[in-house]
Amino acid sequence: MARHPASSYEIDMCSGSILPKLLQFALPLMCSSILQLLFNAADIIVVGRFAGDNSLAAVGSNASIIALLTNLFIGLSVGANILAARFFGANDREGMRQTVHTAMLLSLVSGALLAVAGACGAKTILAWMQSPPEVLDLAALYLRIYFLGMPATMLYNFGAALLRAMGDTRRPLYFLFTAGIVNIVLNLFFVIVCQLDVAGVALATVISQCISAALVVACMMREEGPVHLELRQLRIWPQRLKQILQTGIPAGLQGVLFALSNVVIQSSINSFGSTIVAGNAAASNIENFVYVSLNAFYQANISFTSQNLGAGQVERIPKILHRAQLCSASVGLVLGGLVSLFGTQLLSIYSDSPDVIAAGMNRILIVCTTYALCGLMDVTVGTLRGIGYSVMPMLVTLIGACGLRLAIVATLFQIPSFHTVQTVYWSYPISWAITFAAHMICYFWAIQRVTRHMQGV
Repeated sequence: MARHPASSYEIDMCSGSILPKLLQFALPLMCSSILQLLFNAADIIVVGRFAGDNSLAAVGSNASIIALLTNLFIGLSVGANILAARFFGANDREGMRQTVHTAMLLSLVSGALLAVAGACGAKTILAWMQSPPEVLDLAALYLRIYFLGMPATMLYNFGAALLRAMGDTRRPLYFLFTAGIVNIVLNLFFVIVCQLDVAGVALATVISQCISAALVVACMMREEGPVHLELRQLRIWPQRLKQILQTGIPAGLQGVLFALSNVVIQSSINSFGSTIVAGNAAASNIENFVYVSLNAFYQANISFTSQNLGAGQVERIPKILHRAQLCSASVGLVLGGLVSLFGTQLLSIYSDSPDVIAAGMNRILIVCTTYALCGLMDVTVGTLRGIGYSVMPMLVTLIGACGLRLAIVATLFQIPSFHTVQTVYWSYPISWAITFAAHMICYFWAIQRVTRHMQGV
C-alpha cells in the first residue's frame, strides 16, 4: 500500500506519475551536490588565482586520494539510505528509529577514523602517487587539515542520506547553500588577507563542513517525523548495523575501486609534470559538476526503488529505472556538450596560463563529452542496490570499469606511440560503455528473481 507524505518535505514515491516526482527529488539534490562541489572549486579557483600554479596543483592532486579514503564510508551512508527508505515505504517507524540512530553514530565513528588516516598518512600516500616534488609539501598540508573536518563531513552525508530516504532533498540544499557562502568568504579572507595559501582554503572548507553538519543535526533533532534524532538514543542496533553494512560495504568498496583506479591514473598523469597536473585538476573539477548532475538521478533511483520494494510495488521499478536513465543521459549529453563548447572560458576561471588551459581541454574533449555513459552505468547500479543486490554491481565494476581501466594503463599506455595523456583519458569512456552493458545484463536477471520472489513463485 502506498505511503502518503506526512509533511511538505516528503515525496510519495510509491504511487502516481514517476517522472515529475523523480525530477522533484533530483533537482534539489543536483543543486546540493553542485554546492558541495563549490567547496572544492572555491579552493581551486582562489588558490589558482592568488597563490600560483604549484598551489593549484597541490590542491587539485588531492582529489583522487580524498575520494579513495572517503568512498568506503560514503558507501555506508548509501546503505543507511536504502535501509531507511525500505522501512519508510513499509511504514515501519521502529525500524526507521533504529536505523537513524545507528547510522548517525556510525557516521561519527567513520569520520574519526578518516581524520586519523588523513592526518597520519597524507605525505606517504601522496609520495606513493608520484605527486610532483615541488607540490608535495603543500599537498600534504592541505590533506591533513582537510581530513580534520571528516567527522563533520560524515555527519552531514549520513544525515542528508536519511532525509533523502523520505524524499527530503530540499533542506540539505538550504544547509549547503549557507555553508557554501561561508566557505567562499573564508577562502578569500584566509588566502588574500591572511596569506595562508593552501592551509587557508583547507581551513575554510573544514569550517563550512562543520556548519552544514550542525544544521543537518539540528534539523533532525527538531523533526517530528520518522527521521527524528535524539542524541541520548544514539547507539548501535546490531541488526540494523548488519543491514547497513551488507549494502553499504559493497557500495563503498565500489567507490574505493573507482577511486583506486583514478589514483593509478592520477599517478600516470603526474608523470607528465605540474602543468599537465594543473590542467587535469581544473578540468576534473569542471567535469565533476556534470557528474554530480547525473549522479542525482542515481541517488533518486536508489530511494525510489527502495521505497517501492518496501511497499511491495515491484512493478514500478522498471519504470523508475527507464525514467532515471532517460534523465541522466539527457543531462549528460546537454551539460557535457556545453562544457566542451565553453571549456576554454571555464578553464580560464581556474588559471590564466595558456599551457594549463590547453592541458585541461585535452581532458574535457575526451571525458566530458562521453559522461552520459557514466550516468547510464550509475543509474543501473542504483536499481540493483535498491532491490537488494549490492555485491553484484561491485564485482562487475571491479572487472568491467576498474580492471579494464588499469589494463589500458598497464598495456596500451606503455607502448611509446600511445604513451600520451590522451590514452589515459580514453580509458574512462571505454570502461563506462562496457560496464554499463554488463550491469544491464545483471539487472534483467535480478529483477526477474525479485519479481518471482514477491509473487511467491
